Amino acid sequence: MDPVRNRLFLSDLIKMDFPRSVYDEVRELVSLVYADYDFTWIDAVFNDVVRLYNGNYPGYRQCTTPYHDLKHMTDVLLALASLVHGAHAAGVSFRERHVTLSLIAVLLHETGYIQRKDDTLGTGGKYTPVRIERSIQFVEQYFSDNGYDTKDLHMCRDFIRCTDMELKLGDISFVSKGEETLAKMVATAEIIGQIADRTYLEKLLFLFQELSEVEVLGYRTELDLLESTLESYRSARHRLENDLGDVKAYYATHFRKRWEIEYDMYAEAIESNLSYLEHLLENHRHDYRDKLQRGGLLKRLAILEEARND
Repeated sequence: MDPVRNRLFLSDLIKMDFPRSVYDEVRELVSLVYADYDFTWIDAVFNDVVRLYNGNYPGYRQCTTPYHDLKHMTDVLLALASLVHGAHAAGVSFRERHVTLSLIAVLLHETGYIQRKDDTLGTGGKYTPVRIERSIQFVEQYFSDNGYDTKDLHMCRDFIRCTDMELKLGDISFVSKGEETLAKMVATAEIIGQIADRTYLEKLLFLFQELSEVEVLGYRTELDLLESTLESYRSARHRLENDLGDVKAYYATHFRKRWEIEYDMYAEAIESNLSYLEHLLENHRHDYRDKLQRGGLLKRLAILEEARND
């Protein structure tokens, strides 16, 4: 419970730092939507993704991007499952297989950052401009290796494309209204899941580390990135409320039905993060790092910086 805001956060309900804990909640939400759901397929993909990020998947290195890590993926996965549950509770139904493919798409949507075993130069951050294309390439190979249906591949690929902030959803031909709504939910979860993270501001410093390998993006300092975040969110909010059909409204129903909480915890967390960011930029431009101490992430950042300078 936040003593100032008198509000709970997701981390009070779910162990957000533990992938299995988050995934267990995802399974619970899916079970509330489909009572007889067969988890065989999605369990297999989840286990493979954990192996991939941990460096135990054939042909690939351990994840080297400290922002786009396994937790980023599970944050987005939970955000999507929560939307699907909220929509179901509000009377909106989807084909079960389409929901499965949307969840699998999120599980695989950042695989483009993972380096192959023989790719030892820098980190996966260098792939930021082409991460969508590389993620799709991984998914195409993954579906082929496991004998998954080509039609399923096409839908999963479209869902991954929707995580691109620059994409206009009108450029994709959806087979049904339900698939289009799920695509909007995937795109919404990608935005909401990361900004609502209790350590989002700390993780922005890790994001700067990733982007420093891509000079074309133009962030010279951490402060540049922090300042741009407020404007980026204004653009993201417009996308959420217009291009993505404001499907985030289903979060309120989700939290009410799942947890008997009468407010959108994601919206509260985002408001808290952005308000604190504004405070830092107004009052602590020279010592903002001292004010970002959640999760012990700054100690981890110091280790990364020391290793990079060696």
